[in-house]
Amino acid sequence: MSTTLFSLAFGVGTQNREGAWLEVFYAQPLLNPSADVVAAIAPILGYSAGNQAITFTTAQASQLADALRGVDAAQAKLLTRLAESHKPLVATLLAEDAQLSSTPEAYLKLHLLSHRLVKPHGLNLAGIFPLLPNVAWTSQGAIDLAELAEHQLEARLRGELLEVFSVDKFPKMTDYVVPAGVRIADAARLRLGAYVGEGTTVMHEGFVNFNAGTEGPGMIEGRVSAGVFVGKGSDLGGGCSTMGTLSGGGNIVIKVGEGCLIGANAGIGIPLGDRNTVESGLYVTAGTKVALLDENNQLVKVVKARDLAGQPDLLFRRNSETGAVECKTHKSAIELNEALHAHN
Repeated sequence: MSTTLFSLAFGVGTQNREGAWLEVFYAQPLLNPSADVVAAIAPILGYSAGNQAITFTTAQASQLADALRGVDAAQAKLLTRLAESHKPLVATLLAEDAQLSSTPEAYLKLHLLSHRLVKPHGLNLAGIFPLLPNVAWTSQGAIDLAELAEHQLEARLRGELLEVFSVDKFPKMTDYVVPAGVRIADAARLRLGAYVGEGTTVMHEGFVNFNAGTEGPGMIEGRVSAGVFVGKGSDLGGGCSTMGTLSGGGNIVIKVGEGCLIGANAGIGIPLGDRNTVESGLYVTAGTKVALLDENNQLVKVVKARDLAGQPDLLFRRNSETGAVECKTHKSAIELNEALHAHN
């Protein structure tokens, strides 16, 4: 048996009354666990190879804890705690970063992102949506939608209010992971699977989707859509938007470079290079016609915004007299042409 794994985690989760997984919480997921850890747990779990999600009992949790003492003290301590669980337990073992095949696998990869073990676009998330059931996220945890009405009635009969916070495939990140060194004004606006780098502040109108996030430090007052990664020192102004792979961006990876500013109510549909600024209220998509100006404010040529993708030190603005979208830089006309040809 191979003793190498891509990822491993022991979790506690919620199943519906038919035994289908609704969600899984992994307190300490591992990336590239040691061969000794895998060798210690495999016989107890009956694991031989491949990507598997294996349910285990509290008695097995105690056995796993004993097997890992002297091998991985942190995981042994976790399993000692899991042995006290009244909720179902699962061990998820990923031999490779392959297409997802189960709900526990999907939750493990979302945890790897939010624990900052892997950056956005660093995991194969193919097939994730069918594996994440729509769930009622409530004051009593995750509840299957088909069972929600009964739970609400039971709560009322006990004199309690069962509050439904959302109905969604993704839970909020902070119910599973709170990364160190961040400020989050409204926790409901960050989905599990967001990567929030140290030093990041997400204000009330900020939003960070799964498989997206920030390198940190940075200020997020706008929308970081799925697949978008924001570089160090960048500021997304209030109400601004980044076009992700789920919102018409196709397979284009939208990245915001370091030291960028996207103004309030602005938006981008192209990757930004370092130290780019987009004027407030201006939405720049790949096909936007842009008048490219040199260091002397002279027109060099009219290009599509996609031709400027990834170029550093650009200011995108709208001419207040003509309404034309302009891009100004400190480079000369010769330097600009060289940059454009290099980009092509």
